[in-house]
Amino acid sequence: MYYIKKRIEVSASHQLVLDYESKCSQLHGHNWVIEVYCRSRELNANGMVIDFTEIKRRIKDPLDHKNLNDVLPFNPTAENIARWCVEQIPTCYKATVQESDGNWACYESDSDIV
Repeated sequence: MYYIKKRIEVSASHQLVLDYESKCSQLHGHNWVIEVYCRSRELNANGMVIDFTEIKRRIKDPLDHKNLNDVLPFNPTAENIARWCVEQIPTCYKATVQESDGNWACYESDSDIV
């Protein structure tokens, strides 16, 4: 089994839609740290699980310097963003999203290994 991890930093704003009163319901920004974990039983024709540049293209480029409410079709919680990251890359099985120091979420897929 081959494993890779890519760390990405994203500056983006969001506001959460919540069923309780919270300052997070107001538009605000974070310097997010996203870690994407990929694995594969076999390497591709280029000898990689996936090119790190492709991960950046699929994760950072759509989110960086954006209002996440405008570019994501769901309530942009750290948990939902972690799931979205996993869904963007076929070999990705886990993603962590750090919203701020000490606050992070993780999503791990239970699907079969590629």
